[in-house]
Amino acid sequence: MQNKHILFIKDMDCEVCAKKIEQALSETKVEFEVLLNSKAVVIYGRNDLVYIAKTAIREAGFTIE
Repeated sequence: MQNKHILFIKDMDCEVCAKKIEQALSETKVEFEVLLNSKAVVIYGRNDLVYIAKTAIREAGFTIE
């Protein structure tokens, strides 16, 4: 079974923000799910993938709690 990591994104407030994060993550090899209602992104996989995801989210201009 895959590891599941949840990142909380402080400033993901709207559909546009969620789409920006989806776009940034889709350019990586990370398997993910964006949960706008929870202000969270679920990353599936190893810790190195979480690091890649965090970097992509920060580069897209968002703050991870």
